[in-house]
Amino acid sequence: MKTSTAIQINEQVSEFDAMKRTGRLRLAKSVLDPLTMADWQIAESAEKNMKSFQQLGAELGLEQSELIPMGRNLGKVDYARVMQRIGSRQPGKYVDVTAITPTPLGEGKTTTTIGLVEGLGRIGKRVVGAIRQPSGGPTFNIKGSAAGGGLSQCIPLTPFSIRLTGDIDSITNAHNLAMVALTARMQHERNYDDESLKKRKLKRLDIDPKKVRIKWAMDFCAQSLRNIVIGHGGKMDGFMMDSGFQISVSSEVMAILAVARDLKDLRERMARIVVAESIGGKEITTADLGVDGAMTAWLLEAINPNLLQTIEGNPVFVHAGPFANIAIGQSSIIADQLGTRLGEYHVTESGFAADIGYEKFWNLKCRFSGLTPSAVVLVATIRALKMHGGGPEVKPGVKLDEAYTKENLGLLEKGCENLVAHINIVRRSGVSPVVCINGFHTDTKAEIALVKRIAEHHGAVAVVSEHWLKGGEGAIELAEAVVESSKKKQPFKFLYNLDMPLRKRIHLIATELYGADDVCYSDLAVEKAAKIEADPEISKLATCMVKTHLSLSHDAKLKGRPKGWTLPIHDILVYRGAGFVVPVAGDIKLMPGTASKPGFMNIDVDVETGKVKGLF
Repeated sequence: MKTSTAIQINEQVSEFDAMKRTGRLRLAKSVLDPLTMADWQIAESAEKNMKSFQQLGAELGLEQSELIPMGRNLGKVDYARVMQRIGSRQPGKYVDVTAITPTPLGEGKTTTTIGLVEGLGRIGKRVVGAIRQPSGGPTFNIKGSAAGGGLSQCIPLTPFSIRLTGDIDSITNAHNLAMVALTARMQHERNYDDESLKKRKLKRLDIDPKKVRIKWAMDFCAQSLRNIVIGHGGKMDGFMMDSGFQISVSSEVMAILAVARDLKDLRERMARIVVAESIGGKEITTADLGVDGAMTAWLLEAINPNLLQTIEGNPVFVHAGPFANIAIGQSSIIADQLGTRLGEYHVTESGFAADIGYEKFWNLKCRFSGLTPSAVVLVATIRALKMHGGGPEVKPGVKLDEAYTKENLGLLEKGCENLVAHINIVRRSGVSPVVCINGFHTDTKAEIALVKRIAEHHGAVAVVSEHWLKGGEGAIELAEAVVESSKKKQPFKFLYNLDMPLRKRIHLIATELYGADDVCYSDLAVEKAAKIEADPEISKLATCMVKTHLSLSHDAKLKGRPKGWTLPIHDILVYRGAGFVVPVAGDIKLMPGTASKPGFMNIDVDVETGKVKGLF
């Protein structure tokens, strides 16, 4: 249950006394009360009884030489040493958590992931989780830290939310080093003739300043830096050109960290990043600039996953954090390789809903890693389904309309068309999902029964989970359903093979998964698609679709199960290093903006204790 925004917490607390009087409330057997405490307060209290990093590692079966402490309660795991020792083990059960199309408030996917890990632990399973590291942009803006919520959180919360072990700093520095190399080369080529360049052992690249493909990176939402001009001054002050900033987690370097299988693979991918084109149309890579090795050096520690824990002491790897629209939107393959060898069950999460997150997990991450899911959890809330049925607009910080807090079976049934669409997306991969109805106290028995009936009619098991309120105890039914689902032999298969032409893949994804009638292309996209399909190397790269996460379509305003629409492809990007082609449907900004009332206004430090308060 993603209830970490201030308005949601206030709504929960406002009904607390009434729920006690009517007997509708059964508190967890804990001093931690999600109905009266903010997430950061719960985390702070839980952290008093945390396991040490060494204890957590020992319980996971790791040797002390494989642990890299970076504080008393967290650190990194030396993946190369661990895989050398246990890499030949048969992988455990691999579980992915995805969701229906969310409201702007989110529907608790990370909270469910952590709750499921806690629930599997409660029924005696050796379980490991894996989630993405949160970006500083959303954490200090309106989305929050993505640590989960209530009694299903990843702790310690403050380091999880702020810097952690420095991975995103390393990504930022590696990315910006490429920009330094690029702009310096452009300046030197302008200032020196060919003979002077030759003396400096440099080859003229003739970089086209209008065809630079990357920008500078920083890990905040800074809309004023999206478009800038650099190089003002004299000829020794750089090369004057249009430039800008992108948020660090949108960098191809972050995407590479998520998909790399080991250091050798990461090093090779770093060399293939295309940063610009020459005036003659030749692609310029980081290897051409001679910066690929130094960029890799920045990531030597970052390649090792971070090991944290749930409130109940279950191990959780936190590693990588790529955008879920422009990139793969998953935690790292390295974390999953470790988790499946160390646990009977390994639970990971896909960014956004099944049309984006699960599709990329299925056709990109699993293809790159060689792992296949034993079970898939599809998170849904009554609230989101009512919105998809035609309910009023939902906005962060604005009180929910009564349509979402009172029984309305007609609205709910109409909205279940969205649930059915996502069930069918997962089933198209050969796996029947477990639908997790992420329970709110306003859900009625009739509403829950309706969702269960519709889900089961379409081939999915559906259960209610109360992990936000009760932690692992509230997720036992979900955990048991996942165990049962993972026992079934499910014929997992990719949607397309890499020999299929790009435009056929796009059409397949658009029509069979999103529900579009057809696909249309801009002139630019047609030109690029033809060029890609004619290139025997690029045409074999996987396909990473880009569109809004707030609709099955490309238009965020189209809720439910949109019909009678065409998917427009405006542009097609190529991420050679990450290994995918990126068709773009819609305007996706690589640098988000900060809201008028961002979360950082509520974050402060207790000067007496030195503890951070106000994180959510």
